[in-house]
Amino acid sequence: MKVEISTLAALAVLAFAAPAAAQPTANEYSKPESWLCLPGRADDACGVDLSTTVVMPDGKSNAVKLEATPAPAPIDCFYVYPTVSTDPTPNSDMTIDEAERRVVAVQFARFKHVCRPFAPMYRQVTLNALRQYMLGQNPGADRMLAYNDVKDAWEYYLKHENKGRGVVLIGHSQGAGVIAELVKREIDGKPAQKLIVGVMPIGTNVPVDEKGMFGSIPSCSAKGQVGCLVAYVSFRAEVPPPPSSRFGKVEGAGLHAACVNPAALGGGAGTADPYFWNRPLTAGSAPMAWATGLETTTPYVSTPGLLTTECVRAGEFSYLKVTTNADPADARTDTIPGDVVVMGKPDANWGLHLIDMNVAMGDLVGIVHAQGKAWKK
Repeated sequence: MKVEISTLAALAVLAFAAPAAAQPTANEYSKPESWLCLPGRADDACGVDLSTTVVMPDGKSNAVKLEATPAPAPIDCFYVYPTVSTDPTPNSDMTIDEAERRVVAVQFARFKHVCRPFAPMYRQVTLNALRQYMLGQNPGADRMLAYNDVKDAWEYYLKHENKGRGVVLIGHSQGAGVIAELVKREIDGKPAQKLIVGVMPIGTNVPVDEKGMFGSIPSCSAKGQVGCLVAYVSFRAEVPPPPSSRFGKVEGAGLHAACVNPAALGGGAGTADPYFWNRPLTAGSAPMAWATGLETTTPYVSTPGLLTTECVRAGEFSYLKVTTNADPADARTDTIPGDVVVMGKPDANWGLHLIDMNVAMGDLVGIVHAQGKAWKK
């Protein structure tokens, strides 16, 4: 998969700064169009076909349609999407474009069967601004604008939608950074913490101490544990983070980047349950060949047993090591997509950032499902 740096879904280099003197007008989250996903809407970004082709090691496949759960989900999910906006401005507008809809399909729509989905639009730092930052320029993007939008959406949700329900916070990349900041500023040690079933800021550097604590929030260590953290950045086993990588390391004495393996919450290695987006992510990129002679038409592909994941501490880095269990003798692919490609070559600094959530999507959904059952009890 070829993904140029100009379309990278990442924002790991910017810090939250003090708000500007003149604040833009706040969004109205009472308006349905301010949300990508809301419960009960069949035609929004979460209302997508979740059909999946399951590809086995012998190359045989089976298309599975995910049926809606008959009972209402016992908890909610609040999702903040990564850097995807193609708007030309430093911060995006509030118009829902294809890029925002697509990333919900890739990362979040599958959760709708285990929790009520809430996904606000927000005026994020755009891909165009990210590209300029990476070229050493200053486009004047306002990351606090993005944060304040999500904060406003969260406060609207708490006042009008929550009604005492448990909620899991989910985000990736820029969205994960916003979620982590929201927890630090508005939730940790405050009344809202009693509602938190789980926190999943994936694909960003979440600082934890040697006990795995993010403030007063512990890292998850067992399925069904509530009020805990699942966070990681992912790298191929054969391409660990180079010294120049921004991912997998944090500053601060006694702190390291959180890594909780969704496939083995108790520690060690686990067989992951991946769900890959089976559509080209960028214009001109070809669909993935998952097995010899196999043509897949479903929006998603699952490859049981193909990936093993394990958290690794190596020097200043802490990350999720993703091993592809390649077997040249079987019909299935011996590699997976996910590299960021710059000047025709994979950039090891980014690891598998593009598919951080997909390498363990089934595990993440399973964790939320178990948390929902525990919360209901």
